[in-house]
Amino acid sequence: MSITSKSMSPSFPADAFPTPVGEHDAILSALQERLAPLLGREVLFGLDVDGTLVDHDGRMSPGMHRALQQAATQQHVVIATGRSLGATLPIVRAAGIERGFAVCSNGAVTVELDPAADGGWRVIDTRTFHPQEALEALRRVAPHAHYAVEVASGEVYATPGFQDQSFGVETIATDLDALVVMEAVRVVVHVPDLSAEEFRALIKDSGVNGVQYAIGWTAWLDIAAPGISKASALEMVRERLEIAPEATIAVGDGFNDVEMLRWAGTGIAMGQALDGVKDAADLQTLDIWNDGTAEVLRVLAG
Repeated sequence: MSITSKSMSPSFPADAFPTPVGEHDAILSALQERLAPLLGREVLFGLDVDGTLVDHDGRMSPGMHRALQQAATQQHVVIATGRSLGATLPIVRAAGIERGFAVCSNGAVTVELDPAADGGWRVIDTRTFHPQEALEALRRVAPHAHYAVEVASGEVYATPGFQDQSFGVETIATDLDALVVMEAVRVVVHVPDLSAEEFRALIKDSGVNGVQYAIGWTAWLDIAAPGISKASALEMVRERLEIAPEATIAVGDGFNDVEMLRWAGTGIAMGQALDGVKDAADLQTLDIWNDGTAEVLRVLAG
């Protein structure tokens, strides 16, 4: 299965960080010990997509696919991603999730899954903001960057030539002057010619503030309304489902997962995650190429 998004995924080869046998066993043992108290309980999983369910080429392994489908029949599995709605739904369908919830656009859009609804889903929450101040600040330091604005109705407006699979729809070419005045649920800024380190320095120099943002594995920036993240949306879902806070598990690998990992009763970083992401987690699992998320789901499988 291949469902590609390059925005938040690692771009190094699968054998870049082999897991030694002893470390492999230690990771699995730590997962089992930590999650053992949740056996037999009602659990909410918040699962990132890129680098967590699918690799950097957008492939979901057969083992991951089986574990995800099984978990979705037994527990509350919530896909929580930076992807827009149109790019999230294929993952939800692949998981076989027909009822429940999904968090899109880094928490700005939450949908309820219901076979009786039109298309099998309905939007239950959107969090919009006005990005003008942030975009003006970024334009001063990166006038030639690619810019995209996702609006509440699902359309994505972008500077000419900017298209990414994480949008889930064809972008509508729009100049930056028009983008800055739109009301958004998600804003994306991408500078393909910069390294991630150079891009972080540029963002710091821009002085952008008053919004929630996360930098990806590449020169890619996701911006949302202040205080909005995967964690804020998952907390709304948790309260709605009346799941105990300690019975929440989050798995992710990117900086847009940090709030979610800290929110969860058990935050689990993927093995290939950078140190800043691992620092926010309670423990780590194997990397994406060794089905790290599947191992987490299997611990609680019936």
